[in-house]
Amino acid sequence: MTPERARAWGAEMREVHRRLRDALDLAREAIEDEHAPPSAATDPLLYCWGFCAALSGHHRAEDVALFPRITDAHPELAPVVAQLVQDHSMIEHLIRGLQKAADVPTDEKLRHLDGIEAVMLTHFRYEERRLLDVLDGLTDDDVPSQELYGPLA
Repeated sequence: MTPERARAWGAEMREVHRRLRDALDLAREAIEDEHAPPSAATDPLLYCWGFCAALSGHHRAEDVALFPRITDAHPELAPVVAQLVQDHSMIEHLIRGLQKAADVPTDEKLRHLDGIEAVMLTHFRYEERRLLDVLDGLTDDDVPSQELYGPLA
């Protein structure tokens, strides 16, 4: 494995997190533009479902493929990983709430999105602060980044 690849895992996580923040912004813009003529390009449900699917896929990939690699290599990080998995569960609960709010007023949809955003951003900061150095040291070069980070990798 090359040193460049080892450093890339941390950069890959930061990039996926950036894409998820961008997707959340697009979902918010689509919801806020409630008076736009309906079209596939501006349908808030498409943006919200796309964002929710990407975020859920990212967390599932971490839970199944990334986190076990981290705890195998660094058992002392098991409590950190347990906290991150708990965050994933909380975010999934919030996503289900947003998905059920499809027919509610715009301000209520935005409140759901605000809750997801607050937990997601706190989660991303904690995850990056605690895991980036560890990720930069992973030597598992043969696994595709989508397996570790989900569909946006």
